[in-house]
Amino acid sequence: MFRSLTLLAFWAIATSLAALVLFPYTFITGRVDPLYWTAMKIARGGLKLVGVRVQQLGLENLDLTRPYIYMCNHVSNLDPPVVIGWLPQRTSVMAKRELFRIPILGRAMRMASVVPIDRRNKDAAITSVRAAADVLRSSLSMVVFPEGTRSPDGHLLPFKKGPFYMASETGAPIVPVTVLNTDKMLPKGAFRLRSGRSTVVFHAPLMPSSFATREALIEAVRASISSSLPIEGRH
Repeated sequence: MFRSLTLLAFWAIATSLAALVLFPYTFITGRVDPLYWTAMKIARGGLKLVGVRVQQLGLENLDLTRPYIYMCNHVSNLDPPVVIGWLPQRTSVMAKRELFRIPILGRAMRMASVVPIDRRNKDAAITSVRAAADVLRSSLSMVVFPEGTRSPDGHLLPFKKGPFYMASETGAPIVPVTVLNTDKMLPKGAFRLRSGRSTVVFHAPLMPSSFATREALIEAVRASISSSLPIEGRH
């Protein structure tokens, strides 16, 4: 409990202080990079403070000058900061549409090319996928969790088709990513955070054009992510 409260307090205070300087700077200059990279430092700093360590494997096989779609398994609320916070490449994500209604935060998120999504509305979700495709075409990467929600037991849930439509539309390579051990530090439904090490495995990129069907691409991504899961978590 203490670690969770410490992490939230650190993030809240550090983000507020950074916003005092960087929000006006971003709005005046239109430059988003300083805000983005400061946010990543805050994310990493908070996790390090509470004893969450991150090991990355496979990044050396990627060309970080080009955009990718990073598709990750999802078992914990720690997954987004663990994956995105340590990526040496600016990325975008999809975020709940409600967050964009917060005046200053919403504007900053739009400037950072964060894509709003409403999963309860199918037509709106399709629009969000198309907006994410436009982000990829602007040379920003995307991080997505194709299961759409956290797995309760570590087994991969069925994948949503939207991210694969985005990949097919843009031709952007998919990097399957396996996130390990975050479910031990912060299980689904829990608030108590434990210290530990998460390993993030970046697998070889997959080109959508190399697969005859979208279903074949989905199966290839599942197999790649699954290959680094513990034996009991594989299908």
